[in-house]
Amino acid sequence: MLKLDLIQTVAFAGIILFLGYGLRRWIKPLDRLNIPAPVIGGLLVSLIVLVFHQFQITPIQFDITLRDPLMIAFFTTIGFAASLSLLKVGGPQVLIFFLAATFIVICQNLLGLILALPLGLDPLMGVICGSATQTGGPATALAFGPVFEQAGVSAATTVAVAAAIFGIISGGLIGGPVGTFLVEKKKLKKIRAKELKVPEIEAEGVVEELLTKKREASAEDDEQKAFDLLKSVVIILVAMWVGSWISQWFVSLGITLPAYIGAMLVAAIIRNLDDVTGLLNLDQKVIDDLGHVALNLFLVIALMTLELWELAGLFLPMLVILAAQVAMVALVAQVVFRLMGKDYEAAVMSAGFCGFALGTTANAMANMKALVERYGRAPRAFLVVPIVGAFFIDFTNALIITVFLNLFK
Repeated sequence: MLKLDLIQTVAFAGIILFLGYGLRRWIKPLDRLNIPAPVIGGLLVSLIVLVFHQFQITPIQFDITLRDPLMIAFFTTIGFAASLSLLKVGGPQVLIFFLAATFIVICQNLLGLILALPLGLDPLMGVICGSATQTGGPATALAFGPVFEQAGVSAATTVAVAAAIFGIISGGLIGGPVGTFLVEKKKLKKIRAKELKVPEIEAEGVVEELLTKKREASAEDDEQKAFDLLKSVVIILVAMWVGSWISQWFVSLGITLPAYIGAMLVAAIIRNLDDVTGLLNLDQKVIDDLGHVALNLFLVIALMTLELWELAGLFLPMLVILAAQVAMVALVAQVVFRLMGKDYEAAVMSAGFCGFALGTTANAMANMKALVERYGRAPRAFLVVPIVGAFFIDFTNALIITVFLNLFK
């Protein structure tokens, strides 16, 4: 058996990550369905380990010391993205869409709980097959998996990853048809031109300006970039440090929660204080880039160590719950269409809603791009959906999952 230490494990994870990128480029369906590269690479390793397991052989052992710190670092960057100023960018529609997304998170967990009981599953398995994996995607699934296992749900992490992948595929498959149905049924393509109010470049520019405010073009030299990178790393680490105290305090009160919640809350507080004071002059783009690196490495390390044989006997009950989740999201998307104005842009947003309510923001963007390539631009949709999907829903989803976890553990 090959034993890898901490550095070797991270290096191996990096190689597998780029293998995942290569496979996604070469196997076009993986790219069309927006399967994340770390998921492809990490699952490939776990599948190979599964084959060896059938012969009672353990070919490799990883040092997962950095797995949790990388996970906490990623969710800390999510906290830094939760700027209340962003809610003002898209006007009332951002708030409405955010409330709809929060509503589906609650409904996903309630539906999972209702179906888990008659199927003979632990009620918390319904939450795992609910927003923890559908709206949450692979990152939230892997982050909460160990917490659910500590609460007594066996094989929670493995089930969560399988459910998250099912969600990503489903979200990619139904988003386009749902949006197309709304456009064709309502004949929205005929009135689309009258509905468009905001040039696409302006919508994109508003978000970019908000995320990169306080930065002057003249400061974008190598020294400034290095300083911004160092500052961001230190601030993320400080948020993780202070957040660990908050998490420990919650645990002392008997509240079960993932390790990142405290750090995410601290990061959100720092972000909104900085928006008001400008004291730290945070560069959100640098923070997002660091979060992306941490997320990719975390996903690969976590997925490589999955014990896929634990899924035996759980496949059919999971499939029933997840199929119901897909049907519910498709139905709620019709409500989202009405809430967002019943116009062409609303139809595009509904397609995006299906994407991130069953997978990731990348799914949402891909669904919307497929529609606009066929019917025409939808700048308001490309403003509202990414703000909610990328900056806010992960934050509130984590809090809601924590509430359900503590209610039904």
